[in-house]
Amino acid sequence: MQHKPTFLHQNKPLITCMVQAETPAVMHRLIRDAAFDGCDAYGFQMERLGKEYRTEETVRELFAAMGRKPIYATNYRIALNHGMSDEELAESDVWLCSMGATLIDFPADLFSPAPYEMTYDAQAVERQKRLAEQIHALGGEVLISSHTHKFMSAEEVLAMAREHQARGADISKIVAAANSEEEELENLRITSLLNKELDIPFLFLSSGSHNKLHRTVGPMLGACMWLTVQKHDELATGVQPTCRAIRAIADHFDY
Repeated sequence: MQHKPTFLHQNKPLITCMVQAETPAVMHRLIRDAAFDGCDAYGFQMERLGKEYRTEETVRELFAAMGRKPIYATNYRIALNHGMSDEELAESDVWLCSMGATLIDFPADLFSPAPYEMTYDAQAVERQKRLAEQIHALGGEVLISSHTHKFMSAEEVLAMAREHQARGADISKIVAAANSEEEELENLRITSLLNKELDIPFLFLSSGSHNKLHRTVGPMLGACMWLTVQKHDELATGVQPTCRAIRAIADHFDY
């Protein structure tokens, strides 16, 4: 089995540029420009790519354009994936890993949609564990995510991250909210706490009105990567900073 570039055991957080577009042509331009902007890794968001382009040839070409940088793949229920079953999404996750993606992201409510993307249904949890095993068997890495979009206590965040780990996650991702300066500062404190208490790498992010400081400083306090965009076009996630801005900060901040 060919060794995949890894998101794990890095000595510094990676600058990951998320690629969202409906056509391969636009994706290729974003990939090329992100390389010039200095990204360390790519995020391929398949839920945005037109279904007619989701072929082995096209996806392999896109992944080849990313060079030997590690690839983080999402395949969420949103956007052009509306109407697909969780079983279909899981099959696509395995396929993305076989195509060359390193890190596969699936939500912690896969197979049993639940509030805050966190199910405790026993059958769904077992199926998530089996999916994680399939990805690992292909040489991939697993990120389990919960986009809660609510402010959470430190205890809630840590418990959720540990539950992700128990299901086979190599990386836990939690997107909470911060709608005041106090909440954002608390999320920074929780980031430092996760770094001390959690046994696996993590990605803890803020949405809401107060998110920029957390998304910029979080990796300096222990989060494993920055999620960035090459530019803020119509499909880019607006709260994610640009790759070139984070590259400048990372290169000139001695932390």
